[in-house]
Amino acid sequence: MRRGFLRAGHWPTLFSAFLYFDMSFMVWVMLGPLGVHIARDLGLSPAQKGLMVAIPILFGALLRVPLGTLVDHLGPRRTGQIGQGIVLAALAWAWLAGLPTLGAVYAMGVLLGVAGASFAVALPLASRWYPPEYQGIALGIAGAGNSGTVFAALFAPKLANLVGWNTVFGLALIPLAITLVAYSLMAKDSPDQPARQSLAQYFKVLADVDTWWFMFFYSVTFGGFVGLAGSLVIYFNDQYGLEPVTAGYFTALCVFAGSMARPVGGWMADRLGGIRSLQGLYAVVATCMTLISFSPPSKWAALGIFFVGMMGLGMGNGAVFQLVPQRFRKEIGVMTGLVGMAGGIGGFWLASSLGFSKQYRGDYQLGFLIFAALAAVALVGMVAVKTRWRTTWGSSAVTTARV
Repeated sequence: MRRGFLRAGHWPTLFSAFLYFDMSFMVWVMLGPLGVHIARDLGLSPAQKGLMVAIPILFGALLRVPLGTLVDHLGPRRTGQIGQGIVLAALAWAWLAGLPTLGAVYAMGVLLGVAGASFAVALPLASRWYPPEYQGIALGIAGAGNSGTVFAALFAPKLANLVGWNTVFGLALIPLAITLVAYSLMAKDSPDQPARQSLAQYFKVLADVDTWWFMFFYSVTFGGFVGLAGSLVIYFNDQYGLEPVTAGYFTALCVFAGSMARPVGGWMADRLGGIRSLQGLYAVVATCMTLISFSPPSKWAALGIFFVGMMGLGMGNGAVFQLVPQRFRKEIGVMTGLVGMAGGIGGFWLASSLGFSKQYRGDYQLGFLIFAALAAVALVGMVAVKTRWRTTWGSSAVTTARV
C-alpha cells in the first residue's frame, strides 16, 4: 500500500497543502494562547474570554462555504493564494495599529477566520490528486496541518512575555510570508478537476441526508479538537493556576497528540473502514469529556485525559474525511466547505460554552458534559447509518475503499 501511495498523486502539492494548512491554523487559534495576556490588559470576564476564542472559530467555519465554492470556480491553488493574502494583511493591521479594545480583538477574530477557512482549500487541493483507496492517508497528511495549533500554544505565550502580545502578530508575518512563496511555487491543481457548477447546484447536496450526517459527525470531532486547542491555555490557567507559558506547554502536548493522530485515523479508516473506526473513537471522546467535566484534582490527571481525548478527536477527523470523498467525490469542494463549517461551529459551541459555564456556574462542567453527550449521540448516529452506507455508496461494487 505504501509503494502505491508514493507512486500516486503529486507530493509537492500534498506538502504545500499541509504547509498552508499548518501555518493558517497556527494564526487561526492565536487569540487562545494569547488569551491570558489579552484578558489581563483589557480586563475581560470569563464569558468575554470564551467569545474571544470562539469568534475566530465561528468565522473560520462560516467562511469555509464561500471558499469551498471558490475552490470549484477558481481552483484550490488560486483560492489559497487569495486567502493567505487576506490573513497577511490582517496580521499587519493588528501589529501596526494595535488592538486596544475588546471590539478590535473581536474584529481581528473575524479576520483570522479566513485562516481557519483554509480547510476548504487545502483538503480539495490534496484530495483531487489521489484515487479512492488513498483518500484517508492523503487527507490525513494534509489535514495534519492542524498541528499548527501546536506552534501557537508552544510559542505565543512565551513570545508575549518577551515582546508583548501585540508584537506576536507581527512576528507571525514571517512564516506566513515564506509559506505563501513556497505554496505558489509547489502547489498545482489536479488535472482531474470537476466541472464548474452554479451555486444553486452546489447547495443541492443539502437535500441529501448524508450531508447532514457528515456535518454533524465532523462538528464533534473537529469541533472538539479546535475548541479545546483554543481554550486549553485559559482552562489550565483558570483551573490549576498554571502560568501562561506552562499552560501553553500543556496545551501544545495535547494538540500535538490530536494533530499527529489525524493521519493515523485516516490510515486506520483505510484499513478498517471509516465507520468502524469512528464508532470506537466517539466512545473514547464521550468518556474523556465526561471524566474531565468532574475537574480532576491533579493537573497531571487532567493532562492525561485531554491527551487521550485529543488523540481520539484527531483520529476521528481523519476517519470522517476518509468517508466524505467516497460519498461526494464530484462535490468535494463544497462538501469540504460545508462539513468544515459544521466542524468550526462545533468548536465555537465548545469554546463559548466553556466560558459561559465558568462565568455563570463557577466551573466548566456543564460545557464538557454537553459535548460528551454530543459525542454519544454521534456514536448512536453512526450505528444507525452504517448498514445503509455499506450497502449503497460504500458497497464493494461501487468503491475499492473500505467503508
